[in-house]
Amino acid sequence: MSTNLKQVIKDATALSADDKAMVAHCLISSLETRQDSGVDEAWAELAEQRFKELESGKVKPVSWHDIKTAVMSKNG
Repeated sequence: MSTNLKQVIKDATALSADDKAMVAHCLISSLETRQDSGVDEAWAELAEQRFKELESGKVKPVSWHDIKTAVMSKNG
């Protein structure tokens, strides 16, 4: 993870929830170029599959805090 990215993330944590949502929306929108046909259906199927795995106990949920901690420690 670059120093610039770490600083952006650090600065973003000081924003209000609404401002964070706006930043997230803008970043995600900037990635969108064109949408392949069937992508929404594929995402819906994947979400349903993941939900069934959680519901059945096949997989265990992981908190967002644990994910961030693991990513930050991995990327130094």
